[in-house]
Amino acid sequence: MIDEIVGWRAGLDDLLARFAHRFGRAEPRRQALSYLVGLLSPLASKNGWTLAEAAGDTTPDRMQRLLNRSAWDPDAVRDDLFAYVAEHLGHDDGVLIVDETGFLKKGIKSAGVQRQYSGTAGRTENCQLGVFLAYASPAGRTLIDRELYLPRRWCDDPARREEAGIAASVGFATKPALGLRMVERAITAGLPARWVTADEAYGQDSKFRTWLQQQRIAYVLAVPRNQRIPTMVGNSRPDVLAANAPTLAWKRRSCGDGAKRTATLRERLETRFARRRPHTMLWLWRHARNAELRPRRRPVRSCSSVCWRWIIPGNHRGGRCTV
Repeated sequence: MIDEIVGWRAGLDDLLARFAHRFGRAEPRRQALSYLVGLLSPLASKNGWTLAEAAGDTTPDRMQRLLNRSAWDPDAVRDDLFAYVAEHLGHDDGVLIVDETGFLKKGIKSAGVQRQYSGTAGRTENCQLGVFLAYASPAGRTLIDRELYLPRRWCDDPARREEAGIAASVGFATKPALGLRMVERAITAGLPARWVTADEAYGQDSKFRTWLQQQRIAYVLAVPRNQRIPTMVGNSRPDVLAANAPTLAWKRRSCGDGAKRTATLRERLETRFARRRPHTMLWLWRHARNAELRPRRRPVRSCSSVCWRWIIPGNHRGGRCTV
């Protein structure tokens, strides 16, 4: 156990050494290490106060100064993280996972906060929304990038933007556009990835799919049940295809452990697209018990190990950004 702890700390020191040069002074470098240790700790709640207490500070001033006022470039640190992940987790069968997470807020000052639907809460709440990119491979998994979703109402309010410290260069972007921006950054940085996966908010976006097709990157993307699908016998919808499919057409498959680590049995229906799209097919999933429809759209390759999308909320439960 002691050897394992020593090895873990040595690995963390190695990670910090990768981006220590991004901090001009020793104090923020030390505070960054304390911040990382706190995020990776088993604290029940992680905020400025609890992280400061875990680091031995009497107030959260140092933590807040690190995040709000210290001179360092988080995007440059992200690029260092790309290189670190490629070295330790990189694999030719790597998967990039795009998903969003909501952060509940009580006030109205946090950048991008408003009443909006949060999948994390399962309802409309006063919250911020972040779009995140994770990387998964046979060697492990981690979060690697993030973008804050800035609602159009915020983009059109210069006074509110200035008060929140949002640069004038930041404009409105949809969540699929933010997700695509991160995927493109990871691919450009040389992170090996054979697949991209995301839910229907991204799967229904034609620009998101088209870019992946142009880059010849395979994908598993959910689409809504009313998506128009070009089948071999004309256009249809996933829910119509599922309703008209004979019982014997469904094949029962185990999808492995889900977000709550419980085994999930689902039934799969496979249908091919029209001839003009020979390398793409639609998978329709339904829970084996209640037959809930879950369409998935993906190129024709083995993708049994690709549906990792649940790891993003899982990583946040483990400590916001456990990178």
